[in-house]
Amino acid sequence: MSPRTDALTTVQRYYAAFNAADWEGMLALLTDDVRHDINEGPTQTGKDAFRHFLAKMDAHYREQARDLTVLANDEGNRAAAEFTIHGEYLRTDDGLPEAQGQTYVLPVGAFLELRGGQIARVTNYYNLADWSRQVGDHPANDPQKSN
Repeated sequence: MSPRTDALTTVQRYYAAFNAADWEGMLALLTDDVRHDINEGPTQTGKDAFRHFLAKMDAHYREQARDLTVLANDEGNRAAAEFTIHGEYLRTDDGLPEAQGQTYVLPVGAFLELRGGQIARVTNYYNLADWSRQVGDHPANDPQKSN
């Protein structure tokens, strides 16, 4: 296989593991020093930080990446993914609106660097204001307020 094909396969396996909630499968595809650029948040480094992030996400959200498109350069060291995240907000996350099982659908873009057949960087972008509108405290999310 070519480096490009290898990169595409690695990124597709990463999102397949995400959809299966196979956190160890995701972590196995990352370098030990993986850099994770969190949307509108800090940059974290290392598998342990990524593991902690996954545990926090698992406690608060249930998500699926659908309509996945993955692109990679010929060298196989950079990739991009575009998908739609379909999620459910399960438990209130610090500083965010109260969780009441709200559902949301968001377009997401991700940029990844690969090294030695593993993912060395994950940078995700989505519209946090759109997410807040979908789960926030407004009548569309509260049947009692929409009457």
